[in-house]
Amino acid sequence: CVSQDGVSHRTPATNGNDSKKFKGEDKMDGAPSRVLHIRKLPGEVTETEVIALGLPFGKVTNILMLKGKNQAFLELATEEAAITMVNYYSAVTPHLRNQPIYIQYSNHKELKTDNTLNQRAQAVLQAVTAVQTANTPLSGTTVSESAVTPAQSPVLRIIIDNMYYPVTLDVLHQIFSKFGAVLKIITFTKNNQFQALLQYGDPVNAQQAKLALDGQNIYNACCTLRIDFSKLVNLNVKYNNDKSRDYTRPDLPSGDGQPALDPAIAAAFAKETSLLAVPGALSPLAIPNAAAAAAAAAAGRVGMPGVSAGGNTVLLVSNLNEEMVTPQSLFTLFGVYGDVQRVKILYNKKDSALIQMADGNQSQLAMNHLNGQKMYGKIIRVTLSKHQTVQLPREGLDDQGLTKDFGNSPLHRFKKPGSKNFQNIFPPSATLHLSNIPPSVAEEDLRTLFANTGGTVKAFKFFQDHKMALLQMATVEEAIQALIDLHNYNLGENHHLRVSFSKSTI
Repeated sequence: CVSQDGVSHRTPATNGNDSKKFKGEDKMDGAPSRVLHIRKLPGEVTETEVIALGLPFGKVTNILMLKGKNQAFLELATEEAAITMVNYYSAVTPHLRNQPIYIQYSNHKELKTDNTLNQRAQAVLQAVTAVQTANTPLSGTTVSESAVTPAQSPVLRIIIDNMYYPVTLDVLHQIFSKFGAVLKIITFTKNNQFQALLQYGDPVNAQQAKLALDGQNIYNACCTLRIDFSKLVNLNVKYNNDKSRDYTRPDLPSGDGQPALDPAIAAAFAKETSLLAVPGALSPLAIPNAAAAAAAAAAGRVGMPGVSAGGNTVLLVSNLNEEMVTPQSLFTLFGVYGDVQRVKILYNKKDSALIQMADGNQSQLAMNHLNGQKMYGKIIRVTLSKHQTVQLPREGLDDQGLTKDFGNSPLHRFKKPGSKNFQNIFPPSATLHLSNIPPSVAEEDLRTLFANTGGTVKAFKFFQDHKMALLQMATVEEAIQALIDLHNYNLGENHHLRVSFSKSTI
């Protein structure tokens, strides 16, 4: 009595002892209803999995599983929520246990279920609802209850200003989930800025998030959120990795040869991170400690046992000045943003180099800050490489000093967890911060030293203790050159000069 598509054609036979009224006799394109008919469910699917399909769109108020037929009915609190859900899943085929399933409006306007049969489903519903209301104070506001004007996109475009501290996809998910279930996130770099597109199940959630978060700082005095509605109404995510994620499709490949994060590891990671204290106060958004710790760990402040920050650690730098560039000069410049492990200038293409950083966040920071800057008179391009590591030349092979291993360098700025250097990561600037200056070295000595790198010293100012100073060159390019030439310069008395970019001006 049930045809291929699992829809019964009104033959009198009933199936098992399921409530007789619900024989799955719904037609494809019925009028909207808050009851949805779901077909082609895999045999072993549980109530919880079916309820989870509806949760991003609003409150689920009832469920009836027709186990023998691989079908179910799901009732949402409002028709609007059901419409959003059907529209969403008509664009993106829902999957349960890697099988596509089908969702349509039911002819029934509500589910009257036989309570004895349905006790288990009701218990599941209560448990899920309790968790949902505890986690997301606003998740209950569906369109009808809220006074916010609809007709906006459920997709937000997020730009992060003053990103002195890496912001990961997980941090965004944590912050934006406070306003409703986040379905998808895509992150990318555009015009040297970290940006993201983030999709909710409902435009109302997007509107609430925008009102609450636009202009806020994620961390103390940095990483300011700029939020707008996107013109897109649906995001198409192909891979689940550290750059993009579709939370409705955990089965997506990670692409790019990265293994997707194993759920067990993810759970361990969440446990691990909640134990870490984070140096430095956190901002108004008060990300719970676990997320803050995860972000801090990602930024390399906290050594995470057994969990490395994901992402590409290797950068490809091109349009270099091949007459001038050396592995050492790249080590010094890129070392401002992370601990450079290896540098290889390409043998057949000496205007390009591969640089391996200690983790994915350091490579992201270096790319964000150095792409488009001038080094030795040429505008350099910095992108993420497909290589996972930089190969060293085979033993006894002379590659003319083009490859260098800096793994054990004493000059790494970020080796010590909680080092001050994490708070002093700034974009290249004409003003440089100098430290570790011995008492015998005067302003004149430093002015002369920096003028000898080929630029003009515009201004100079000692800090009170004379161990540190600010020094301003005429241009950012001159400052980059001076940093490459003079960071770790021996000033005598066993003092090696430390040079970094400053956010101050003199």
